[in-house]
Amino acid sequence: MSSGFNIFTHKPSAMQKPIFFFIVLLCSVSSYAQQFTAKQLIEDLDFLQTELPKRHTNLFAKLPEEKFKQKISEIKQKAANLSLENFEIELYKLTKEIGDEHTRIEPPYKTIYPIGFDFFKEGLYVTKTDSAHAHLLYNEFKGIENYPIKTVLEQFRTTIQTENDSYFRIYFLRFVNNPDFLKGLNITSSLTNANFTIGSKSENLPATALKSYKPISDHTLLRTKKQDKYWYELIDNGQTLYFNYQDCAEQKDYPFEQFNGELFNIIAAQKPKKIIVDLRNNSGGNSGILQPFLDKLKDSYLNKKGSLFVLIGKETFSSALMNAVNLKRNFNSILVGESTSGNVNHYGETRGFYLPNTRIVIGYSTRYWETWKGHKGPLNPDVKIVYSVKAFMQHQDEALEYIHKQK
Repeated sequence: MSSGFNIFTHKPSAMQKPIFFFIVLLCSVSSYAQQFTAKQLIEDLDFLQTELPKRHTNLFAKLPEEKFKQKISEIKQKAANLSLENFEIELYKLTKEIGDEHTRIEPPYKTIYPIGFDFFKEGLYVTKTDSAHAHLLYNEFKGIENYPIKTVLEQFRTTIQTENDSYFRIYFLRFVNNPDFLKGLNITSSLTNANFTIGSKSENLPATALKSYKPISDHTLLRTKKQDKYWYELIDNGQTLYFNYQDCAEQKDYPFEQFNGELFNIIAAQKPKKIIVDLRNNSGGNSGILQPFLDKLKDSYLNKKGSLFVLIGKETFSSALMNAVNLKRNFNSILVGESTSGNVNHYGETRGFYLPNTRIVIGYSTRYWETWKGHKGPLNPDVKIVYSVKAFMQHQDEALEYIHKQK
């Protein structure tokens, strides 16, 4: 069972680790560098207006059909004055109004400003960049060009759903270093460089080819120790088994069934008192991959309050969210962390099609997943963690520290 993709694959990119990203778009798209005529943009809008209602399982659940057509008509009226970047933003605004978290556009972005941020209780801070800008790490992000961060956030709220704060935050973080997105919002005027206010200084950052961007960070949090889709480690002097599950997909040459057998052999041999399932980095895929683990855990001595902890966060989405809901409802778990970006009940099982001229991909949902009847909004933790940049700088993970203290 899956709320991930059918036609397109779902592995996030280094640029923005999007909730969904189509690998086919990483190929060369020569048409993307050009600008388009009003006629071509209108042809794309006509195609979108015809195809999306036919393909989506319930496109007008939140946005009535007449308003959908009206909004497309309004974009058409602007077409003669729209750059490609402005056109993309208009489509983002449209998909925001549709209100389906899996129905989004995916332009073939190829550049990035070499900087990344995260939200902390103290504000927005730099958490990664390239080696040339390492001096920016852990400084506060205060604005872009002449716009303070408050204004930048307000502009982004016109394009990203805001009902689920985690969803808004994760998409803001994924697009705020995107040259095309910033120019489309008229926050910047160039695709080649932009002035970011970091701390008390303005830093002019050059747009970098996505394929050559190699972010650095000096933090050593356990959750970022490996890039494998699934891995485990005994911590707390062997008293706790930490299981990091960051991609709902099979790992090449290491089937999940094999991994799961090894994990439970360690449990049998070492008899840890606690187990932690970390879903904070997991934005989905195939929810069925985890089933062998869930089957074994059901009858395990670790399936009890105080022994079973599940870490969730703003990146927990789609199939990973479905796994978290299962662990919440059918196991004796305690959920720790932040609210998920995914809503518990949601449209998904996403497929996609190209617009004929711009070749922008439109992802759309083909199924409604009701995993918890009557539940509204995201999955919330039992124990909320508000992360601090001061702890982050000291390589401390407040969620793990909370669990460590539980006797």
